[in-house]
Amino acid sequence: MSAPKRLPYNTLSPDAYQGLIATKNALENSPLGKALIELVWLRMSQINGCAFCLEMHAKALRADGMAEAKLDGLAGWRVSERFSARERAALAWTESLTHVDTTHAPDEDFEPLSAHFSEVEISDLTFAIALMSAFNRLAIGMRQ
Repeated sequence: MSAPKRLPYNTLSPDAYQGLIATKNALENSPLGKALIELVWLRMSQINGCAFCLEMHAKALRADGMAEAKLDGLAGWRVSERFSARERAALAWTESLTHVDTTHAPDEDFEPLSAHFSEVEISDLTFAIALMSAFNRLAIGMRQ
């Protein structure tokens, strides 16, 4: 049984919500590509425990052809051979920023990004992580 929804944040604060949607729309044109963005969003949603987001991002990745075994192994990406070096760098940065209260975004998580991403891509990735952090907190807090 799911908890009842608390408040319809998207209609109560439409301007703020549209700002988040504008950021999401801007990221659709990112050179990062949809699959990588969805992958980091799924990982962040796993960490934050957002059931709504977990279903949405897993569904999007499946629809785009991501292998089930890769999705199944996402929580253990550090020991899985299914993830590229580029994906690993993005996932490490995602986890670092998701747990920023304890990691403080150390150089050892940031520096590997430059081997796989342009400065624009690193900026886009960081915006994508920040955006999903906001969406996770809204969905969890308001019982989406």
